[in-house]
Amino acid sequence: MTRFYVYLAVIASGAAVLAIELLGTRLIAPFYGADMYLWSALISVTLAALSCGYAIGGRYADRGPRPTRLAAIIGIAGAWIAVTPWLRIPLFALGDAIDLRLGVLLIAFVLFFPPLTLLGMVSPFAIRLQASSIEKVGTTAGNLYAISTIASVVAALAVGFVLIPHVGVQRLLFLTGLLLIITSAIGFATQRQTKGIVASIFIVIASVLLLQKAAPIEAANPEAGLLAVMPSAYADVRVFEKDSVRYLLIDGGSHSSVDLTTGQSNMAYVNVLYIVKGYSKTPGRMLAIGLGGGSVVKNFARDGWTIDAVEIDPVVTTMARAYFGLDEKDGRIYEMDGRQFLMTHEELYDVIILDAYGSSFIPFHLATEEAFELALTRLNPNGVLAINIECIGWRDPLVASIAATVGTSFQYTVALPIAEPPDQFGNLVLLASNRSLELDEEPPVPMDRFSPDYDRSHAWDNRFKPDLTHAQILTDDLNPIDTWSGRINFSARNVLHTTVDVRGVAW
Repeated sequence: MTRFYVYLAVIASGAAVLAIELLGTRLIAPFYGADMYLWSALISVTLAALSCGYAIGGRYADRGPRPTRLAAIIGIAGAWIAVTPWLRIPLFALGDAIDLRLGVLLIAFVLFFPPLTLLGMVSPFAIRLQASSIEKVGTTAGNLYAISTIASVVAALAVGFVLIPHVGVQRLLFLTGLLLIITSAIGFATQRQTKGIVASIFIVIASVLLLQKAAPIEAANPEAGLLAVMPSAYADVRVFEKDSVRYLLIDGGSHSSVDLTTGQSNMAYVNVLYIVKGYSKTPGRMLAIGLGGGSVVKNFARDGWTIDAVEIDPVVTTMARAYFGLDEKDGRIYEMDGRQFLMTHEELYDVIILDAYGSSFIPFHLATEEAFELALTRLNPNGVLAINIECIGWRDPLVASIAATVGTSFQYTVALPIAEPPDQFGNLVLLASNRSLELDEEPPVPMDRFSPDYDRSHAWDNRFKPDLTHAQILTDDLNPIDTWSGRINFSARNVLHTTVDVRGVAW
């Protein structure tokens, strides 16, 4: 029975390690964004914890190689993982004022270092139990590590490809902990340890009862303003309503905001993008890369434009149609990566709007010289590329770098700033074309400070050509955009959380 349990322990712990690493990123992403810092933090914490576990586990096994000790290690790790969804909320509240990089690393360490260290102890402990002689230690270690790694591969594929969209992150973490607790109980049962069996059964029963009430934030709660929660293969997607404004939150970042009394977008950049219609005398063809709540698509559709939109996440499309009034008549939606669409579709457009740079994540492959060269091939000779950029101030290095990169393919560029005052966080629309970007008719003089006309007039009157003196050209090979977007992500979330109370909903 000991031999059977050793293999079971190695399989369960190996599967749990990869499941925890993947689920950890999704657990933290709604609060800090799914950027390079998050992945770096989780990978670093995982490797550091496993290293400590290997060292401690080997020494602990030499002092008393008993299966019950192995079962106890697994059980404690399982209990920690099972309560992780409840531990995160107070930790995130404490991390509000911490620098983004430090906050992500600290929270990842507190949540996952202890259980991963315990799981790291399993392999050396199992080798000590399983090795029958010194001559077979190498074979035993190789076999057990191979089995553990295969379990990790299966868990990674199952969690990433199947389980997250259908089960949910918090429940999967809870079930991972429960799996380890059950594995621990089996270990005590194989050794006929009554106290351990009773304790494990009690924990399992308590866990099952708790599971029925688990993950209150995971489900929609209309009374709190949370209309929908739907984890996808790409992100945590939520619809939140507050003071007659409806928000689309993707990994905790606001990607659409609509005033329910007027049905119009509250995001000024949507109004500013209207300016590009002035470059076409008649409604033409528009490609939108990045859908969000569909405000840009609806805006162009109302004026008779023929629209194709590309959105990689089917859940975002579902939310746009269910909660933000996007109609199938507004345009064709392609559910695929934006750059893949540009590579595989040969249609030509009068306008391409790149609106895929979210606060929580900027897909680097859509912000490179190669990507903009590809976009140029999908534009008519007088076509215009419009890029929505979140930035900190009009002169943000990110704006200059994207402008410089776009300039390798397009002759003319102009920046339309939206943020006010000029050094604060906000949006900026960058236009690029091989035709002059001067308008035949300038935007109308606004009659109201808080109106779409004001947004357009303000942006156009303050248009400028970014200073490219020290700007870096971004390529597929060399692209530090993740490091720049981290500070923007932090600012975007602070602005959201100081203007809208999303505690208990997305932070």
